[in-house]
Amino acid sequence: MEARMRAITRVGTGQPARLIRLMGMVSFAFLAVGIFLWAFGKNPVRAYGEIFQGALGSTYGLTELLVKMTPFILCASATALPARIGLINVGAEGQLHTGALIATWGALTFGDLPRGILLPFLVILGFAGGAIWGSFSGALRTMVGLNETISTLLLNYVAVLLVEHYVHGPWKDPASFNWPFTAEFTEAARLPTFGSSRVHFGLVFALTAVVVLYLVLRKTRWGYEMRVIGDNAEAARRAGIPIGRYIVLTMFIGGGLAGLAGMAEVSAIQGRLRPGISTGFGYTGFLVSWLASHHPIGIVIMAFLLGVLALGGDMIQINLGLPYSTVNIIMALIFFIVLGSGQLKKMGA
Repeated sequence: MEARMRAITRVGTGQPARLIRLMGMVSFAFLAVGIFLWAFGKNPVRAYGEIFQGALGSTYGLTELLVKMTPFILCASATALPARIGLINVGAEGQLHTGALIATWGALTFGDLPRGILLPFLVILGFAGGAIWGSFSGALRTMVGLNETISTLLLNYVAVLLVEHYVHGPWKDPASFNWPFTAEFTEAARLPTFGSSRVHFGLVFALTAVVVLYLVLRKTRWGYEMRVIGDNAEAARRAGIPIGRYIVLTMFIGGGLAGLAGMAEVSAIQGRLRPGISTGFGYTGFLVSWLASHHPIGIVIMAFLLGVLALGGDMIQINLGLPYSTVNIIMALIFFIVLGSGQLKKMGA
C-alpha cells in the first residue's frame, strides 16, 4: 500500500525554481503594461516609480502596505489549503464577511467583558463564522456533488447581503444620523495595533497561518494525504484516504482563515461593522494564491507585490493623471500571463 501511494504522489520539488520562473512572468507582465502605457504617451518608468515610491518610500507607506497584506495573506491561505486537494474556493470574500458579521455580534452582545476574555472570544467567533460558511460548500460538494466553485462564488453575494441587512436593520446605530453601520465597538473589543500605526495583530494571525500551513503540508501525514488526493483522487480513494472528510475539513479551515481577516477588519480597522468592509480582499486573495501556485512562501511574496500595486495606485492617479484601473490592468495581466504560461507548459508548448 505504501509503495502504491509513493507511486501516485509527488512531493513538491523545485520550489525555488518555480518562484524564480514566477517572478520572471511577473516581470514580463510589467513589461507588457509598460508598452501599453508608452503607446498612450505615458512614461512607464515614472508610473512604476510612483507606484513603488507610494508604497515603499515612507514609513507610513510601509505600515499601510502591511495593513493591506494582512487580509490578502489570510484570504490567499483560505484558497490555498482547499486547492491542495483540487478544490477551487472562490468564496473567501463571503467567508470574510461572515467572520466579520459573527465577530460583530460578539462585540455588540458581550462588549462589557474584560479585554482578555472578549478578544480571544471574538477571534474564535470570527474564525467560526468563516469556517461554517466555507463548510457549507464542502458539505454540498461531498453530499450532492455540487461544484464548490459555483457554490462559494454565489455564497459571496449572500454573505454581503446578510451584512447589508444587519447594518441597515437590527444592528443599525440609532446615533449614526441614518448612516448604515453598527454602534462603535468598546475598547475591549478592539484588536491591538503596533505603536501609532494601523498595523494590527491580524498580521500575526496571517504570518502564523502561513507558517502552520507550510508545516502541515510538508511535515505531517495530513499534508501527505492531501497531496495524494490532489494528485490522483481515485488512487487516494482506493488507498482508503477519506476524501469527503478532507473536502469538508479544508473548506472549514480555509473559510475560518478568511473569517479571521473579517474579524480583524471590523475589530482593528473599522471599529464597527458597515457595508464595504472589504474592497475585494477575498478576490485579491484568490489571485494571490493562484499566482503563488498555492505555496505558503509564494503567498507572502505575491501579497507583498499586489499590496504594493494596490497601495501605489493612488499615486499614479494624483501625479500622472492615470486612472486607478491601470493597477487592475497590471494585476489582470499578471494573472493571465502566469496561468497562460502554466497551461502552455501542460500542453508541451
